[in-house]
Amino acid sequence: MGGIQENSRLDGLDIARLVAFVGMVIVNFNVVMDGPADAGFLNAFVKALEGRAAATFVVLAGIGLGLAVKNDKGTQSVIDTIKRALFLLVLGLLNTLIFDADILHYYAFYFLFGVFCLRLSSPYLLTLMVLINIVFFIMLLVFDYDAGWNWADYNYVDFWTLAGFVRNLFFNGWHPVFPWLSFLLWGIVLSRLSLKERNTQNALIVFGFFGYLGVETLSFFCTNLFRGADPELLLLFATGPVPPFPLYIAAGISVASLVVGLCLKSARSLDKLGILRILLPAGRQTLSLYIGHIVVGMGTLEAFGMLGGQSVLSVLTAALLFCAVAIIYAYFYARRFKRGPIETLMRKATGF
Repeated sequence: MGGIQENSRLDGLDIARLVAFVGMVIVNFNVVMDGPADAGFLNAFVKALEGRAAATFVVLAGIGLGLAVKNDKGTQSVIDTIKRALFLLVLGLLNTLIFDADILHYYAFYFLFGVFCLRLSSPYLLTLMVLINIVFFIMLLVFDYDAGWNWADYNYVDFWTLAGFVRNLFFNGWHPVFPWLSFLLWGIVLSRLSLKERNTQNALIVFGFFGYLGVETLSFFCTNLFRGADPELLLLFATGPVPPFPLYIAAGISVASLVVGLCLKSARSLDKLGILRILLPAGRQTLSLYIGHIVVGMGTLEAFGMLGGQSVLSVLTAALLFCAVAIIYAYFYARRFKRGPIETLMRKATGF
């Protein structure tokens, strides 16, 4: 979701989108199939993906946005991006009627705000990322994070009211602008690097790996140090996505950087193995496949009575089976059509 123009593509970014998509399918299938929590490795693996796959998607959207307008000194890119944001807003709100945890309508606002940050220098973007997280922390102190939520069934009771929608969008939704906009801004920063250079790719891998390791170690150390303290205090050191405290944002940025670096570096090897051409179409149709995993994937799960009460192994099996089918579908679809169906619709609707 959030591609870049063909003449500036880096195949590794499309592979990264596919990796993020697979992660998101696993997480979302786990939500609707209601896999029971346990102490096993598979459950730990699924939990580790929560919030990371979606964050990687947003970082990739920022990279795509930055690359698409890199050489554009005019205002056309701003206009095109705003039109794309409006399309995603409408599509996302329609999708919300089916799947409460939709991310597309949040994407719309990431783009709307992000496009006006494109002319800022990277140091200013990094400063803005810090300020966004500070604002979110202040909002936590001022407002009730539980407002609107029925945590028993994860239903946001007043989403379709103006006050509820704004609160959900900016503060306590699944992917609120504060602080999730940080991921898009980080992507814009990355778009200014020499992503084709091996040194850059290696730097992203090292930064991502040790950044994530450092964040999780800090979280573990602080959680144990303050064990027995107020549970709300312990949340400050959590790396989970709800609520998205600074350590979660740092973990998401680290994972996204690691994925981008690894995928960029592995693209050439995948090409030599003949695998790249099979995977690329799916990476370039992630918007269509995202809608597909909700409408077709979850629809199939419902038809087979697999919504709720399923094991983690069943979740992974269903998710990976769907992703395999999606990759095959995208490969054969791309032999006849240049873009995925939703990508084509967006291009016709927005001219972008």
